[in-house]
Amino acid sequence: MPTRAIFLDRDGVINENRPDYVKTWQEFIFLPRAFAALAKIAASDFVIVVTTNQSGIARQRMTQAALDDIHARMLAEIAARGGRIDAVHFCPHDTNAGCDCRKPKTGMYVRAARDFEIDFARSYLIGDAQEDIAAAQSIGVQPILVRTGRGAEHREKLLGNGNSKFHTADDLLDAVNWIWRREMLEK
Repeated sequence: MPTRAIFLDRDGVINENRPDYVKTWQEFIFLPRAFAALAKIAASDFVIVVTTNQSGIARQRMTQAALDDIHARMLAEIAARGGRIDAVHFCPHDTNAGCDCRKPKTGMYVRAARDFEIDFARSYLIGDAQEDIAAAQSIGVQPILVRTGRGAEHREKLLGNGNSKFHTADDLLDAVNWIWRREMLEK
């Protein structure tokens, strides 16, 4: 039976977003309440997949080895605090590379759906940018925009463009609590 998933953008959702990219573990700063949110999801049957655009690799601001190190440490910190991430998918390409994986394109989601037999109609995407909302809407998952990271700014842009078919949450934990209420998972 296909499973449900919660797709998470990384920068601005799990950790602080930086205009010059998160290039090292020392620059990776978890957002308040992120650990609580991830622990709450970990106790459920949702598959948890991080999907993140990382054009800093293509722009030679960081190496893939540095990104791999950041993700390994991120996963270890999350696990140490009772959370889990089942997969991390990233796009290393620049904005004009023409790949199928850079959000708002859906390559990362299609790959995750194949790997985990994900039912998009029963799944959620939590992000802080227009690209996240567009990707969610393209694949038919419930989009949730958090106000952290670039979310407050991008919310105004989305609404200004007539796109209001997404839920807005204060942060990752608020988004997860909304999902739990919607799914009637509150205990």
